[in-house]
Amino acid sequence: MGEVRSIYQYLLSSISTEYKTVRTIKNSERSCVSLLQNKQNGTRFIFRHYRGNGEVYRKLLSISCPNLPQIMEAAECSGMVAVLEEYIQGDSLAYLLEGAVFTPDEARSITLQLCNALWVLHAMGTVHRDIKPENVILRGSEAVLIDFDASRIFKSERSADTQILGTTGYAAPEQYGIAQTDERADIYSLGVLLNIMLTGKHPSRELAGGKLGRIVQKCTMVNPKKRYKNVLCLMEAL
Repeated sequence: MGEVRSIYQYLLSSISTEYKTVRTIKNSERSCVSLLQNKQNGTRFIFRHYRGNGEVYRKLLSISCPNLPQIMEAAECSGMVAVLEEYIQGDSLAYLLEGAVFTPDEARSITLQLCNALWVLHAMGTVHRDIKPENVILRGSEAVLIDFDASRIFKSERSADTQILGTTGYAAPEQYGIAQTDERADIYSLGVLLNIMLTGKHPSRELAGGKLGRIVQKCTMVNPKKRYKNVLCLMEAL
């Protein structure tokens, strides 16, 4: 326990002495997200400090994927998690969708890249649980999935999630305590996101046409067993 505390305190100390805050991105009762700049070399990073579980961020320390941010440091103590991660420079899908929808080819390309990110997460037993336009950054033509504060490790012995998290409209029905979430919950959210990229609307209001619309429909089935069983199957369909 002493070692865990010392790592956490060391990270907080490093943040306060070696970095300056450029701006606060998000500040709530549960979490604070800041854009930092290294005082020596000017490199920018994202710093997350939140109440929750840091297990997913610790697992990501050893992962390198172009569609996920690189996690530099992650530590937790007494229910508080501190994370230093790569700053992804680009525009969020939420910002880009304010102006117009995407072409089918653009939406398909972004969805395939997000599938790649999810394949990495799911392979290590992680469910993202909060896929939405605000959590996807386009770095040029590269889509990067961010923010794992709501993510969790799948526990085979549990019948439901211990904490209900996710964003209304994107979260799968089982995220509301009906059952434990697994990778199919992310497939549901990705289907909603694909539809919004194509139509600007939730599939319950307007379903995209053609083959992509049929893919959205399968992704967003209420019964998880009727969705694609994993992201590889979804990638194959795309």
